[in-house]
Amino acid sequence: MKNVLILGSGMVAGAHVRYLLGQAGFHVAVASRTLSKAQEIVGRHPRGVAVQLDSNDESAMENLIAQADLAVSLLPYAYHPTVAKYCVKHRVHMVTTSYVTDSMARLDGAARAAGIILLNEIGVDPGIDHMTAMRVIHSVQRGGGVITGFTSWCGGLPAPEANTNPFGYKFSWSPRGVLLAGKNSAHYLMDGEEVSVRAGEIFDRTWTVPVEVEGRVIDFEGYPNRDSMPYMHAYGIEGTRTMFRGTLRYPGWCGTLRKIADLGLLSEEPRPDIAGPIFRRFTALLAGAPAMASAGELRAALAARLHVTPESKVIEDLAWLGLLSDDPLPPSAFAPIDILTARMLEKMSYAEGERDLLVLQHRFQAQYGGRAQRITSTMVDFGIPHGDTSMSRTVGLPAAIGVRLILEGRIRLTGVQTPVLPEIYEPVLAELETLGIRFVETSEVVAR
Repeated sequence: MKNVLILGSGMVAGAHVRYLLGQAGFHVAVASRTLSKAQEIVGRHPRGVAVQLDSNDESAMENLIAQADLAVSLLPYAYHPTVAKYCVKHRVHMVTTSYVTDSMARLDGAARAAGIILLNEIGVDPGIDHMTAMRVIHSVQRGGGVITGFTSWCGGLPAPEANTNPFGYKFSWSPRGVLLAGKNSAHYLMDGEEVSVRAGEIFDRTWTVPVEVEGRVIDFEGYPNRDSMPYMHAYGIEGTRTMFRGTLRYPGWCGTLRKIADLGLLSEEPRPDIAGPIFRRFTALLAGAPAMASAGELRAALAARLHVTPESKVIEDLAWLGLLSDDPLPPSAFAPIDILTARMLEKMSYAEGERDLLVLQHRFQAQYGGRAQRITSTMVDFGIPHGDTSMSRTVGLPAAIGVRLILEGRIRLTGVQTPVLPEIYEPVLAELETLGIRFVETSEVVAR
């Protein structure tokens, strides 16, 4: 019996854990700060157990890791290096769905010496995006072609019928993580020009991205996602003239989020000077308005602070969210981002039975001698009403399949790895297709 330790019981843990419990020969322990969440995921399965764990208690974490054959970290990314450190110490394999950080990369040699794999970036974005990109890239290269352009878009969104609020968004994974991503910088290559976007300015660079969803084309709004440049090397396409990875949202998200950032609502610093226990006074503080300003005065001050009109979509969005209301502030939230996160989660969560939507599309330019080809690879996946969300499935299932392949000895790599090698992506993608997660590819010859 192989022992798998799952650290974390958040929004994407359910599908992951249920897949592993469905594999004979695996005992699965789910460790969470909130024991009831872990118990709900494990249920009454005879090979599952829920364990209470404070992730800041390194001694308790190490003890759990030492008893496992493989540990999966679904914790916030800041905890991954700590988990990896103890995995190396006790020769325990590790899987995460997060990006490889510098501190994780530095463990490569130690992990190889310990004979274990630290498999990162095996969710959806990052994860499925890497695997499906490499499948096409390797196919082009085997056919004698060269990739001259690569663009990738990914977004987790409400299904069209569940798109019922002015933000065009509902939370299917960590709300705080969604908002913090808005503070990232970006770096990409577009038609041979290297572009750097400063932190907090990613919402100023937007594109219209049409994708067919259930028979009709939706014009999504796209913006840059982090640093695309390292993937030229990771994907083996150093000669490409375009290397871009972006995020998809419904139109309007970028404009409002940019103003939310300008207002200081994404700040992680506690504000002891919050003037009063209601949203209106909190917003007045950020806008530089008197604490007792009337609704009309506050709206005008907020508009002036953000350089928009009082009737603009941005102000209407903030009013809908309740930031101009007399509603009480959430308890135990003192940093602006935590106040915003709690409010958004209250107002922008999925209703029972609503579907979420995951869109992932790659666009390749390939050159075969004198012939150019455009290849498009698209995944459109929906959550299951009253069941797992698409986000839970597309993040959790690739990681769970990776766990199974490692423990079955079908992935024998060691060190810090991402799923860009055929040994990893071919069996994972094949298994995902049996679970209904698949891509549709089209290609066309491009006139010279």
